[in-house]
Amino acid sequence: MKGFRFTKYIPPQDPEKNTFENLLNIFLQLVTMTGGDVAEALSWLSNLDKRHSLTNPNYGIGDFIEDLKNKGYLSEENVKGEIKITGKAEQTIRKNALEEIFGKLKKAKGGQHKTTHSGPGDEKGTDRRPYTFGDNLDQIALTDSIKNAQVNHGFGGDYILTEDDLEIVENEVRTQTSTVLMIDISHSMILYGEDRITPAKKVAMALAELIKTRYPKDTLDVIVFGNDAWQIEIKDLPYLQVGPYHTNTVAGLELAMDLLRRRKNPNKQIFMITDGKPTCLKVGIKYYKNAFGIDSKILSETLKLAAQCRKLKIPVTTFMIASDPYLKEFVKEFTKVNNGNAYYSSLRGLGDLIFEDYRKNRTKRF
Repeated sequence: MKGFRFTKYIPPQDPEKNTFENLLNIFLQLVTMTGGDVAEALSWLSNLDKRHSLTNPNYGIGDFIEDLKNKGYLSEENVKGEIKITGKAEQTIRKNALEEIFGKLKKAKGGQHKTTHSGPGDEKGTDRRPYTFGDNLDQIALTDSIKNAQVNHGFGGDYILTEDDLEIVENEVRTQTSTVLMIDISHSMILYGEDRITPAKKVAMALAELIKTRYPKDTLDVIVFGNDAWQIEIKDLPYLQVGPYHTNTVAGLELAMDLLRRRKNPNKQIFMITDGKPTCLKVGIKYYKNAFGIDSKILSETLKLAAQCRKLKIPVTTFMIASDPYLKEFVKEFTKVNNGNAYYSSLRGLGDLIFEDYRKNRTKRF
């Protein structure tokens, strides 16, 4: 009697390799949480090792640090002799963030965004139309055109294919998008025992890696805003930290609009991750601040910029990672003026919402 006997598969294991990979994943998470402080991340890792026995007698934290250096994740080649993560480690952090947040979207088609328009494009669609002078030959639907010739002229005698028999396959037009991601780094992003900045950083890194690998023709600029706003490089995201700042949303929007003016793409959008209301405004060289309630002066300037973005056809999608009723009222009014989108998200669902809105590249109307 022939058949198959199934047993539990136990894969061969390399203890040192598995230990390194496990420690690497934890270490890179800690580096993100500590804002790129390698010494603090290694200190946390050592404490975790004491509590949970992450290493073994044959492979300790010292071995792991040496492997990090040998494999190109850490470097001591700097003026102060400090241990720093390398470009390879930064890229690995972004890839891990992409896998963690957008991992289920691996099979999604990337590179460009669909539109509702047809015409000269890069990918064949499903719509058909009669041939007109000037159409490319590679757009001709051969099977349908031959069928039309048979229907119109029959099978007898010489086979005839005329211009009237030709059908054209419409190509789908694909478009490019320029995105500015605004990240709130005010002090409230770490208040009340909740770390909101680390998930925001992970989402930013995942979005950056997604655009680089699947939408290479798109552009992504990242800016942070506290008392002021400034642009940061994608490679600097792991080092991002919250400061003793208020929330100057006006400064962030002004910088975002300035960056988008330089982009030639017709499709432009702003994503804003924040957990609070605007509390700061720069008037001349001084800062006007009010953290108690919603200040009418600050609100007025913020809504003016929302209206300007709408006039320039730049939708602002606000991801509010807080649920206070009066904050919702501010976001609702801001979104109504801009005609953009608003999401009230938990930290866990932030990545999915940002990807879905980015992929759709459209505006929901209230």
